Amino acid sequence: MSKLNDVKLFIKGHLWVIPIVLLAAGLFFWALDPAPPDRLKMATGGTGGGYADFGERLKARLAEDDITLELVPTSGSPENLQQLLRKDVQIALVQSGTELDLAPEERRHLTGLGVMYREPLWLFQREGLDIEDIGDLRGLSVAKGAAGTGTEAVVEALLRANGIGDEGDWQAIGGNEAASALLDGNLDAAFFVAPPQNPLIKRLAADPGVRLTGFSRSDAYRAHFPFLTTVRVPRGLIDLASDNPARDITTLSPLATLVANNTLHPALTPLLLEAARDVLKAGNLLDEPNQYPQAEPMTFRLGKEADNYYRNGPPYLQRYLPFKVASLVDRWIVLLIPFIAILIPLFKSISPLYTWRIRSRIYKWYQSLRDVEEEIHKGTIKGNEDARLADLKRVEDELSEVEVPLSYSHELYQLHLHVRYMQDRLRNLRDGTPDRSIIAEDGNPRDA
Repeated sequence: MSKLNDVKLFIKGHLWVIPIVLLAAGLFFWALDPAPPDRLKMATGGTGGGYADFGERLKARLAEDDITLELVPTSGSPENLQQLLRKDVQIALVQSGTELDLAPEERRHLTGLGVMYREPLWLFQREGLDIEDIGDLRGLSVAKGAAGTGTEAVVEALLRANGIGDEGDWQAIGGNEAASALLDGNLDAAFFVAPPQNPLIKRLAADPGVRLTGFSRSDAYRAHFPFLTTVRVPRGLIDLASDNPARDITTLSPLATLVANNTLHPALTPLLLEAARDVLKAGNLLDEPNQYPQAEPMTFRLGKEADNYYRNGPPYLQRYLPFKVASLVDRWIVLLIPFIAILIPLFKSISPLYTWRIRSRIYKWYQSLRDVEEEIHKGTIKGNEDARLADLKRVEDELSEVEVPLSYSHELYQLHLHVRYMQDRLRNLRDGTPDRSIIAEDGNPRDA
């Protein structure tokens, strides 16, 4: 029974810890980052284009991690940028170079996650024409890409650099419309930006009525436009049956860049890049396997999480645990360390504070004994002995109700002895009997 009583006293003596622990736990959960969302929106491009194909494959890969990717079709890269700035989506594919018209304050809201692949600029011409470079297009009927697309943006930049204005019939059409017009003989040439495996590119390459041409001054263009790379296209790469291109050519290539705004949860960045790596690991006719995604060359500021991914790979926990589990554990670890640092000194202080609280139940009664001692010492106790004896009797009665653990019982019983010692002194003073009570070295009163 006494052990059970000790347990009750121990619990009562530590009740003050509960609100502190609850407060610390509340602060812990308040400071904990919200869980990453399981739904994302991504701006891609026109239906059937390279961006749409990449988006579909990325969507399927993210579904394996229980992340739903909603694809938002757009007219192309410029609209993708506007979707990001309006925060209608969290991520988007953006063709390098289309961001040049952004204001500095707009660029600050965007970060690059990496280059996903090269998207070459193809220039197809009708058979029989001798086009070797953009300067040869003056006076011809040419499709420069649909209005508002990345194709139009890069072609117009090249036209301006060549000093070409309104000379010729420059039509703002692209995709299947431009391909059909070229094959029907209604165009002399047409520009397209797409991966080499794109069905439209293969369709054009297989037709004997058109042929692919390169850019004889590709290195000069590369020097003037850092957002472009040069790509060597070997003979017959696009279509072996029609031997297209009929010779090795060099073309220009913008870069398909995955861009995010500040609404993307940081924990999703390595997941997106790891998913993109799986999607792109096979490579294509121009890109080697496992070549993309890459951190460079980037036309956007590289995000901190993306930079860490390219330096160190995916977070350690995500290599072995499902994403949602790894994310939860990672967020807890970050805050558990300071939380534990707070709790360690707290629990270290429990024992001294518990001792103080228990002893305070005993020591507070010594104030009554000290008051009597001072009255005796000052000589003001005369005539008040009975009143002080009555006070000490009440103290003694109240002490009988005090509960302390067994390990502190000796201090309680010692207080009882000291109360009786003071009562004996008061009786001796009242009765005029010599005071023969003393306190021994062990702290207990005894007769002299």
